[in-house]
Amino acid sequence: MKVVRWRADDGSILPLVIFYGVLCIVLVLLVSSATSLYLERERLFALADGAALAGAEAYDLHAVAVVDGHPRPVLHSTDVSAAVGDFLASSVADGFDGLRVQRADTTDGRSATVTMSTVWHPPVVSMFVPAGIRIDVTSSARSVFW
Repeated sequence: MKVVRWRADDGSILPLVIFYGVLCIVLVLLVSSATSLYLERERLFALADGAALAGAEAYDLHAVAVVDGHPRPVLHSTDVSAAVGDFLASSVADGFDGLRVQRADTTDGRSATVTMSTVWHPPVVSMFVPAGIRIDVTSSARSVFW
């Protein structure tokens, strides 16, 4: 009786281990970069929310108008811009690269709109993730009397 020997398969698992190891490393880098981008955007959005709230509170009590029997604050773009600048000067806005206020004004005299931008850098720069991405957020706030 003749014994048939199949080809030896020693070492054939090594390419699979290498491929899946590289795939896992790439996946970890992508997930950590996506998480870092999300958290940076949320930090910037929280800062823009605070700045918009400061801008919405930048009215003079003498400029409060009564409309339909209800008091309504009247905002001016110069006051909103100044209040946003003061807020950013007094707040902790550390860790943002290239933080800029692109817009801080009011279009209707009732709500303040703030647009801010910064540059996000990934925790690990690789060929799968760019070295930096500009993030823009817009927030608006309104003061009302009840």
